[in-house]
Amino acid sequence: MAIRFTSILLWLFVINLGVAFGAGLYEARVMVPGWAGTSPQTWPNTGLMFWVYVTTVPLTLLTLANAVAAWRDATPRRHAWRGALAIALLERAVTFGYFIPRMVSLMAESSAGPEVNAALGQWMLLNHGRHVLTLSAWVAALRALSLSHVSCGREATAYGGKT
Repeated sequence: MAIRFTSILLWLFVINLGVAFGAGLYEARVMVPGWAGTSPQTWPNTGLMFWVYVTTVPLTLLTLANAVAAWRDATPRRHAWRGALAIALLERAVTFGYFIPRMVSLMAESSAGPEVNAALGQWMLLNHGRHVLTLSAWVAALRALSLSHVSCGREATAYGGKT
């Protein structure tokens, strides 16, 4: 039972990171560039329309749940899994520490002045780093997942099960 639950957690983590990475690239390439020079009052609130349901709550909870599972894991996948989690925790920290508060403050502006455009440009530039973190966490989590067949076989053997 524990083996299956940890595998499900890891699978959900991998899937959610992949969705977050793809959606983040889409938003960065298609959505946000169109906001430059327009009033923040006209920007769609993608945070409440999409991100809260994809990353703000689910990815954060999956990251924390996977951290507990990976901490207890003693299989060969643990190093890649813990690496993915360290990167994901860093990404979550910068998201909650900078990206969400900055976007909320930008959207509260009443007009698109040079300060808003400069701040949006900085947000977009720094967002590239966040994409790198998400991609890195995703690749490391995929590596951990690829080692799961080895891990599950060793766990099953250790508990007297079949491999």
